[in-house]
Amino acid sequence: MRPRRGAGWLPSLVFGAALLALWWFVTTFGFVDAYFLPSPQATAVRLVSGLRSGYLVDALEETVRVAIAGCAFAALLGIPLGYSIGKSRTFSRMVQPYIAASQAIPAVAIAPLLTIWIGYGAVSIIVLCTIMVIFPVVVSTSVGIRHIDTDIIGAARLDGASGLTLIRTMEIPLAAPSILAGLRTGFTLSITGAVVGEMIIGGKGLGMALISAQGSGDIKGMFAAIVLLAASAMAIYGVISLVESRANYMIRDSCGSHRWHGRSGARHDSNPTNHR
Repeated sequence: MRPRRGAGWLPSLVFGAALLALWWFVTTFGFVDAYFLPSPQATAVRLVSGLRSGYLVDALEETVRVAIAGCAFAALLGIPLGYSIGKSRTFSRMVQPYIAASQAIPAVAIAPLLTIWIGYGAVSIIVLCTIMVIFPVVVSTSVGIRHIDTDIIGAARLDGASGLTLIRTMEIPLAAPSILAGLRTGFTLSITGAVVGEMIIGGKGLGMALISAQGSGDIKGMFAAIVLLAASAMAIYGVISLVESRANYMIRDSCGSHRWHGRSGARHDSNPTNHR
């Protein structure tokens, strides 16, 4: 029996409510000074004010747009690279150490170099997001390709699939849950890259809103931007999770069908009466 839709979100909602209650408790009863940690009520008022005035909406749109662009470019580059790594052990040994080494360099060190090489603006921030996201996409794609059931691929080859047709209709769809898991993780990194890039390189997104609020000592404004950023990231994370769950469900059905046909074909070929 399949679990009820939405039941999987209950633990997250309960945990979020507990964190919110703890936040309210320590600020309402004076355990933390309001200057350092504004109450949830004050943060909500500041958030609504920023959304109504429009500046937080514009900043959010800019940050999400840059993050999605970086994630998309990372997928365009990372999925073929991860596929090649998953299919070729020689290629994997050749490039994986350098891909891993690239992740040891912090974003705050790369951002100033991008301003020198590319200049200020959204392009540099998108490149920074791409660099941060490509590693989980490459790793998840290579893992997904390596763990494809060889019986299913064998059955597809018997049906005449090969080359690009096999990749497009079988291998990539079968590896899709793993690829989507990498993109789900990568998007949160892309949001981080966008904010860090806006704070260092400049821009009109939430990173710049945080810098402006910090410069004026607007703690409530900083918390309002952080809450909006976190809520948006969780929403998109949830959408990708739903797509991933749906893909898993469809892949299981497809795999079961291919296994049934493959076994039926094997029984048909092994039956002596079929060769008379």
